[in-house]
Amino acid sequence: MKKILFLLFITSRLFSQAPTDTIAKKLTKADLFTDVDIVMIDSLLLDSKYQSPLYDTAQYVMKDIAKKDISSVALSSETLKKRLQNLDNKTPFHIAYNPSLEKVIKSYLKYRKKYYPKLMARAKYYFPMFEKYLDQYDVPLEMKYLAIVESALRPAAKSRVGATGLWQFMYGTGLEYNLKVSSYVDERQDPVKATIAACKYLSRLYTVFGDWDLALAAYNSGPGNVSKAIKRSGGYKNYWNIRPYLPTETAGYVPAFYATMYIFEYADEHHLQAEMPEIHHFETDTIRVKNTISFDQISEKTGISTELLQLLNPSYKLGIIPFVDGKNYVLTLPRKNTIDFIDKEQAIYTLAKEDAAKREKPLPKYFEMDKRIRYRVRSGDYLGKIARKFGVRVSSLKRWNRLRNNRLKIGQRLSIYPKKFKTVKAISSNKKKKHKRVKKGNYTTYTVKKGDSLWTISRKFKNVSVDDLKKWNNIWGSKGLKIGTKLKIIKS
Repeated sequence: MKKILFLLFITSRLFSQAPTDTIAKKLTKADLFTDVDIVMIDSLLLDSKYQSPLYDTAQYVMKDIAKKDISSVALSSETLKKRLQNLDNKTPFHIAYNPSLEKVIKSYLKYRKKYYPKLMARAKYYFPMFEKYLDQYDVPLEMKYLAIVESALRPAAKSRVGATGLWQFMYGTGLEYNLKVSSYVDERQDPVKATIAACKYLSRLYTVFGDWDLALAAYNSGPGNVSKAIKRSGGYKNYWNIRPYLPTETAGYVPAFYATMYIFEYADEHHLQAEMPEIHHFETDTIRVKNTISFDQISEKTGISTELLQLLNPSYKLGIIPFVDGKNYVLTLPRKNTIDFIDKEQAIYTLAKEDAAKREKPLPKYFEMDKRIRYRVRSGDYLGKIARKFGVRVSSLKRWNRLRNNRLKIGQRLSIYPKKFKTVKAISSNKKKKHKRVKKGNYTTYTVKKGDSLWTISRKFKNVSVDDLKKWNNIWGSKGLKIGTKLKIIKS
């Protein structure tokens, strides 16, 4: 009797928020997880030690949807219902019409319409590669739209808490899926490797929940939160039925995914045209490098812009491709430029050696930041102090060790994935050295133009090197310069 009353209470809570197509099925046995199912889910979660790759509100998910004025959007509810039904019929997702979903779709069409042509251009580059691996891992091809919600298809996207890449993996979760981070390379920003990791993660989440909508929700908030929401709802397995019990972000996350899928699938009907992409994925090729080289050096000898090199090789954080024994770091180039690169390869390596000889300081030492250590808490330790010591966040320490509060005990063991080693400290101390102030009149300024790089700019001035430009303007790494940036040029 108590269980029946509880289910009736849940039904009354959910009635106003569930899509109309699912309300009639709410109390059917097929729509509920049994106690045995929930126990199985819990055991799978414990065995797999899943964590969500996301710990931040995705910028793509619009806030305050209810307050948005969408009255001017020319899309009737009846038309939307038919189109959503068509999507539901051809996908494994449960896409039913819902007033809140209609608001999300119309809000995107009104307030984000101008961004879609550029976003669709990026999709033309990334989607064919996504689909290749989604198919390989038996993940629905429509899951490609998830990368839009996660990162707006920007491989260098980073949330305020460190979730990084097209698929927004946190550092620890990335390690679980073999995405390594070093002083030069962040494989979470590697489109291919991160996509494979996302496919594996989504496949495992589907194994746990047996439902792609719930796998989506778990990707965002963590499978533990989805499991809790299932229990609190009385065992429902439909996303819309457990939605009121999920974290606020996740409540808007899956509708954002549905809305994105709808807009891309019905782009023509809404007069959305993609911009021309700078390059297509099938127009690229990869070459394994034999020495450490920078984008600037490649650009100098081949004429390929540093911006295009950064677009094609986003995992190289400093604009430098390191050569490391046992590592197979490759350079992605436009296919039409590969023969030219091979012809000039030795000249590029020679240039790299010449630049190294002129450099005042050596390049940062290569080291990987994926080694877990066990730290024993000492007298006087606290989370902030330990975090600073190893160059990590307090929130990361708490997450790695499942700490509910900031209290520590002397002798307690902590698992830490340090980002700060002696090499990092040396680099940091060098960066902290104060540069002598240069009085006005002792320098001139140069405004960065389209196609400029530090190398080409240095050639425009007598006795000026790339290192000089970096030192005078506090530039670290070799990433592309923004057009319009003003650089100091010290008079000799």
